[in-house]
Amino acid sequence: MAIKITCINKDNGHHENPNLAITHLGWINEQTRETGKNTRLEIYSWIKDKNGDAYVTDAYGNRAKVITAETYSGTKYLKTEADNSTKNNLLSLPECK
Repeated sequence: MAIKITCINKDNGHHENPNLAITHLGWINEQTRETGKNTRLEIYSWIKDKNGDAYVTDAYGNRAKVITAETYSGTKYLKTEADNSTKNNLLSLPECK
């Protein structure tokens, strides 16, 4: 099952990496139309431990795969694989309602 990340929620604290500000991610399974909202760590574990597949798309329909990462201090977070875009694919998503 692949999910498309459609929105994010962030906290307002200071972080060593802006992706760490993401607390929740909204998503849709475009095949089943199922939607949900999970914490950053829930999505991280789903991708890392259960071989989940997540992605974001830009306004032109280009896909960027969401992958797991860790800071030097071991904090788990999500980011997208490098693509041709200069903007941050996850942080550019709208706020989840």
